[in-house]
Amino acid sequence: MYSRTAFAVVLLAALSAPPPAAAQDMMRHVDLDSPDMTEAELTRADVEARLVDATADRPADFTGMRLNGLDLSGLDFKGAVLRGARLNKANLAGADLSGAVLDQAWVLDADLTGADLSGANIFQAQLVGSKMDGADLSGARIVGDLSYTSLKGARFRGARLGADMRNQSMGLMRGVLRKAMLDGADFSGADLSRVDFEFASLRDADLRGANLMSAELAGADLTGAKVAGANFSEADVNGATLRGLVGVDDSNLDQARNLAAARRD
Repeated sequence: MYSRTAFAVVLLAALSAPPPAAAQDMMRHVDLDSPDMTEAELTRADVEARLVDATADRPADFTGMRLNGLDLSGLDFKGAVLRGARLNKANLAGADLSGAVLDQAWVLDADLTGADLSGANIFQAQLVGSKMDGADLSGARIVGDLSYTSLKGARFRGARLGADMRNQSMGLMRGVLRKAMLDGADFSGADLSRVDFEFASLRDADLRGANLMSAELAGADLTGAKVAGANFSEADVNGATLRGLVGVDDSNLDQARNLAAARRD
């Protein structure tokens, strides 16, 4: 999981980043040891009661609530509103968060193994260091920080992690997956334009039909990745490992930047 030392490195990097990146940073001046970030104001039973009372017209609302460290595994949060909620170190393994709103939520070092986040809205959320192996994020809108997160075998089919250049008044808002573990993840048909994958592991990942235009792939490992139909236009592959790619002839990898500096067959 995510160590305090690793978190300090990420925090230091965020604080020293140029203004466009800083616009996405939510970690400034945050005391990670404060009760707001470590304690819970509800029990699992309390959460279950709220979920039982929820309806399609009135979904369960946990806006801004502290749910840190709770065992919420397997619960049905379908369509729930968790905007600004604190879920640090919570256990959400196998939970149904499909269609949920997790905008500006704090989900540091949490366990979402096998969770269903399909169609979820995850805007300016912090999921650094969480475990999300096998999670389903198909069709989700993800504009947040998933650096150091383990997402082995996760599904991002049709997900939107790319920057919407029509609305960037606050700086570059996009998915950040620096040093994330994405081996075997399915990004087929996903919007990954301008996404930060620096030093991430994408071994055997499915990138078929994905839009990686201007993505940051410096130092990333794409060994064995499926790339047929993928758009690498202006993607930075400086120092990336591009060995054993499947379907490379049907991609436009030749339009990537720093291709000569990548590790290839």
